[in-house]
Amino acid sequence: MTLAPSRPAAHRRLTPASWALFALALGGFTIGTTEFATMGMLPQFGADLGVTDPVAGHAVTAYAVGVVVGAPLLTVAAARMSRRRLLLWLMGFYTVANVVSAAAPSIEWLVVGRFLAGLPHGAFFGVGAAVGASVAGPGRRGHAVAVMMTGLTVANVVGVPLSTAVGQEFGWRVAFVLIGLLGGVALLGLWRFVPERGPVESSVRQELGALANGPMWVAFGAGAIGFGGLFAVYTYVAPTVTQVTGMTEGAVPWVLAAMGVGMTVGTLVGGRLADRSVPGTVIGGFLATAAALVLFALTAESVIGAVAGLFLLGVTSQVLGLAMQTRLMDLSPRAESLGAALCHSALNLANAGGAFFGGLVIAAGYGYVAPAWTGLVLTLVGLVIVLASMRSRGAPVPVSV
Repeated sequence: MTLAPSRPAAHRRLTPASWALFALALGGFTIGTTEFATMGMLPQFGADLGVTDPVAGHAVTAYAVGVVVGAPLLTVAAARMSRRRLLLWLMGFYTVANVVSAAAPSIEWLVVGRFLAGLPHGAFFGVGAAVGASVAGPGRRGHAVAVMMTGLTVANVVGVPLSTAVGQEFGWRVAFVLIGLLGGVALLGLWRFVPERGPVESSVRQELGALANGPMWVAFGAGAIGFGGLFAVYTYVAPTVTQVTGMTEGAVPWVLAAMGVGMTVGTLVGGRLADRSVPGTVIGGFLATAAALVLFALTAESVIGAVAGLFLLGVTSQVLGLAMQTRLMDLSPRAESLGAALCHSALNLANAGGAFFGGLVIAAGYGYVAPAWTGLVLTLVGLVIVLASMRSRGAPVPVSV
């Protein structure tokens, strides 16, 4: 008996589907870099534009609002456009909007630039998730979504810390320009590897019909509130680790990288768990995120405790986020692109809410640890909504994932 050579096995992995998923992951990496880099550079552009940290956080909120508005609007409006063409248009617009953000002369203009950059975000991930599920084949939807979302989480390991370091060294405007160039590379990857599959088998009426779906909106509300726990902390992570934990500004990129590693781990684990039980993974994700927030709040003054808490928050939040996206796709089977896009609307509404309430308690004088407790409340409310929804529909509540 002889072993098969490894070269053909490696070759078999590089299928057209694999390249398509890679291109989608590259797009996710680009979007994740600019979305979360804003949080890492918050002190830099706040000081440059002469505003406080809570006011600078409005740029984060504006991006999130752009996602909330753009995800359903663009997905429905482009229901008959080919998915490949729509992905190219979305990434092209995203690239230009980030370059425009770099030229903002004031916080008001930066807020406008971030809103515009947020518009294509949810639609890109929604359409991309549907394309990924299509090319991956039956039974591997959770895996395909996880692969695409890996690009988003790897951005937190590489892209966000690197752009934060560039912003600290050369200015936040240079970082946004480089992110725009990265968007150009992603655009080329999508053009080269994503297959042309013709018009989406959908219509504006069908997509709009999916909106008349009560359980989907309940899941949307649970994500929009519950996921705010992550962003209440993440938005202000840079000033928290410098002013509470006592770390230097140069350590912020490494802290973000540690959290990004956690997000990557969470995405990979979440994909497997979601393929086993979506509802169970949603509940487990909420509970684990609540525990991570408590850990961070209690240990934020310790370097080891703060980093460990942020790492675990990265893991648990991505398990929850991926499960929520898969659940929304399950609840809108005739409009999966819209369901996946609405997930990103929900998560970015949580982003806006988390940033707002986190900034509110900081501005009220409660300190930089207070957002973690605020986030805990948001997470538990989201969990209660999910549990109540399952019980009202007569569905069994999973006790494990």
